[in-house]
Amino acid sequence: MATKKKTAEVDYSMYEKIVALYELQKIDSQIDEINKVKGELPLEVEDLEDTVEGLKTRLDNINREIDELASLTKQRQRDIEEANALIARYKEQQGNVRNNREYDSLEKEVEYQLLEITLAEKRLKEYAAATKTKKAAVEVTETELKERQADLDVKRQELESIESETADEVKSLTAKAQVAQAKIDERLLAAYGRIRSKVRNGLAVVTVKRDACSGCFNRIPPQRQADIRLGKKLIVCEYCGRILVPGDEE
Repeated sequence: MATKKKTAEVDYSMYEKIVALYELQKIDSQIDEINKVKGELPLEVEDLEDTVEGLKTRLDNINREIDELASLTKQRQRDIEEANALIARYKEQQGNVRNNREYDSLEKEVEYQLLEITLAEKRLKEYAAATKTKKAAVEVTETELKERQADLDVKRQELESIESETADEVKSLTAKAQVAQAKIDERLLAAYGRIRSKVRNGLAVVTVKRDACSGCFNRIPPQRQADIRLGKKLIVCEYCGRILVPGDEE
């Protein structure tokens, strides 16, 4: 703990910070090269994971709709049973009526229950057709889910294999990167991160080669090159915005 505190309190010169930035860039570039081996695998795995989750959600929704149709089917069947029971009771009461008005009233009740039965039977046919369609959709979705899950398993294995092979190297490089970062203040690190996210190949720190920026290849004036070699202040390329450092030979 005391070591970490002491390191944090070290006041590094601008030259040391610039050197550390360049070291960090070289380390990050090595990590970038390792990540290139993965290619599009991380994105493919992510896309397949989203697809699989989407298919599972669709499957859950369809099955829930099938359950709702089953519940509605049972309700309509109960309605038909109740209507038939009422019809039987009304017809029995018709045999004990005292006048035509009571008979006609009961007859209307019978007709109403018959209409209820017709409507319920119509609904049952609709539910049956909808259930058939949704069960077919379940089969299609399950097949697609199985295929996408198989693809995901293969891609995951490929990605895990690559990550396993490079894990030790990435761990070592990450440790070196942390050492370099400890020498750089937050403002410079933030600037480095912004530039790195915007430029080609993630090269935020580049050297001066043959009197030119090795990032965009535009010529650097002699006085500016002298300032870069001195390392007393941070200098960026006026054309591409990258941080400039002397060539490795210097």
